[in-house]
Amino acid sequence: MSRVGRVERTTKETSVVVEIDLDGTGKVDVSTGVGFYDHMLDQLGRHGLFDLTVKTDGDLHIDSHHTIEDTALALGAAFKQALGDKVGIYRFGNCTVPLDESLAQVTVDLSGRPYLVHTEPENMAPMIGSYDTTMTRHILESFVAQAQIALHVHVPYGRNAHHIVECQFKALARALRYASERDPRAAGILPSTKGAL
Repeated sequence: MSRVGRVERTTKETSVVVEIDLDGTGKVDVSTGVGFYDHMLDQLGRHGLFDLTVKTDGDLHIDSHHTIEDTALALGAAFKQALGDKVGIYRFGNCTVPLDESLAQVTVDLSGRPYLVHTEPENMAPMIGSYDTTMTRHILESFVAQAQIALHVHVPYGRNAHHIVECQFKALARALRYASERDPRAAGILPSTKGAL
């Protein structure tokens, strides 16, 4: 059974289409109009081995906020849709990823309960191209709210803003991949003592 999610989100500010296949090969086709964000979504698909298509047309004449936020909301909703009933998955995943001088530690629980803990070094450069570095936390908040997962992201150190953000997306990709993969020892079993996720 394929685990695919597709979400269309249209507002007065943006038009977003996201498709994700959790059992893909890392094939990515992303276009948001925000170059660095495209680069981060590419990392998410490739390192998560998710086939990911994202097409966003947003009000970039204002700034990139609505485009980035609405894409993250649609991505979270598509991820939740693709997970389906969550029967037979590992549920938990974690990964630590270095990128030169930066390090990101990510732990995820596909719990059905949205919660985010996020820490990164203070005094980061405010912009990476047209990408506002304060948006990283907002992307994660938006994704978590729609995916309904618990996510802890910790960057204990780093100096280069590009590296600090990129290692977060790479670690997130791997943690989501591990958590969403099917556990051969738990086929047909929902990984919860509550009987629901």
